[in-house]
Amino acid sequence: MKLFFYINTLSYGGAERVISNLATEMAVRGHDCTVVTSFPCEWEYSVGLEVKRINLYPNKLEGNRLIRNIKLIHRLRRFIHSAQPDLLVTFMGEPNSRAIPATIGTKTKVVMSVRNDPKREYCGKLNILIAKYIMPFADGMVFQTEDAKQWFPKKIGNKSIVIFNPVDKLFFDIKRSESPHDIIATGRLTEQKNHSLLIRAFAQIADQISDNLYIYGSGDSSKLEELIKTLGIENRVFLPGVSKNIPEILSKAKLYVLSSDFEGMPNALMEAMAVGVPCISTNCPCGGPKSLFTKDMYHFLTPIGDIDAMSCRIFELIQNSFQREAHGKTCKKAAMAFVPDSVNDQWEKYLVGIR
Repeated sequence: MKLFFYINTLSYGGAERVISNLATEMAVRGHDCTVVTSFPCEWEYSVGLEVKRINLYPNKLEGNRLIRNIKLIHRLRRFIHSAQPDLLVTFMGEPNSRAIPATIGTKTKVVMSVRNDPKREYCGKLNILIAKYIMPFADGMVFQTEDAKQWFPKKIGNKSIVIFNPVDKLFFDIKRSESPHDIIATGRLTEQKNHSLLIRAFAQIADQISDNLYIYGSGDSSKLEELIKTLGIENRVFLPGVSKNIPEILSKAKLYVLSSDFEGMPNALMEAMAVGVPCISTNCPCGGPKSLFTKDMYHFLTPIGDIDAMSCRIFELIQNSFQREAHGKTCKKAAMAFVPDSVNDQWEKYLVGIR
């Protein structure tokens, strides 16, 4: 197959990591793959040598949103006319909305992937219209959870599939430390990730435990730093920024915590599970953590925004080494559902069927 994978950028983010890995794997399997981005970024996830790269524009477009989207659609359409791929595979809201107009009148089929909670990703009258009346013209749709699938019209659901994200083998293969320490969180420093909830939950028990809290991720840390200072835990909570050595960091972690208000499929949580780190997560929409956890793990799903519940679960696992070790093993076992070979097999089979 000749495949175009389109996303706005390959910069930091779960969807960006997944699409770069997926394109690389499909190329290794003998397919002709090109990753298309709207514009380049200073730092990007890498793709395999066999994967071609296209940037629609050399720099991020500014100005009127309508004009900006028209330009991107026109440029994407031009590349599609030239290369004539069998399939255009798009990730995220904006690229999904551009896919249909970019392929009208061509032989290229469209497969869209919804990567976040659709109630938030497609909010607003225009985005709802696009999701309900334009996106159903896609030839296929890949969801991460059943909850996300149910938000869309049945016309989409009948030609869609739910596929978990693949997690790099590095996370499965790395050996856990025999003396793990500290609580780890990873993810962009945005309101969606609600790291402030985790910081407040940690503050409630900080004087009862010896482990510190480390939150890795890119973004503006000023508000979190102010909160940490206000709570008087500057020597216990750290914001190291982005790390390229997450597998090793997780291998030494005593706990991993996800505190998001909403997620599509939380890659960071999946990576921690693959390493075998005992994990705690908010039960956030659109059902990602609940889909990843087996029923015997639901005890470690906490309500969104509930500081006390999260604090209790953290303290419970920190204090009980037997329970913590057992939960880590359960997380590792559940992670077998997203071993990369299995997930990539599902993607390939689905894309071949669409073509």
